[in-house]
Amino acid sequence: MLDSMDLRLLDALQKDAHLTAQQLGEMLHLSSSQAGRRRQRLEAEGYITGYAAKLDPLKLGLHVQGFIQVHLGTHGPEQSAKFARMVNSRPEITSAWTMTGEADYLLHVYCADLPALNRLLHEVILPHPAVARVQSQIVMDQLKRDAPLPT
Repeated sequence: MLDSMDLRLLDALQKDAHLTAQQLGEMLHLSSSQAGRRRQRLEAEGYITGYAAKLDPLKLGLHVQGFIQVHLGTHGPEQSAKFARMVNSRPEITSAWTMTGEADYLLHVYCADLPALNRLLHEVILPHPAVARVQSQIVMDQLKRDAPLPT
């Protein structure tokens, strides 16, 4: 069970994963050893699943961000598993979700340019045997970056 101190610690780490136990302790009015033990417990219990750097896609040459709705023509465990393997093998696909509603999957992609997105669609996704059709949307501007989870 999480208490309010755990929630404050999680909130602080989502904003800055580089915080030391001493800095966390100062923020939370705990000793650094207490803050460190709380962090270790939250890691061990799976509340904290890892730490990662946020990269600037434009500086990496990824100028096109998009979403692709995928509609499968056939549904079954084998087709879904093959599609999932394809999704996981493509670095351009940074996130994927199964969905309710009209589309079966929603893919978040980053590509260098429109021709690269076109190749991903026409040479990788559409030829997949389970895929019936796709609908893509290109991001014009991102109003809010991936924000910390509410705690």
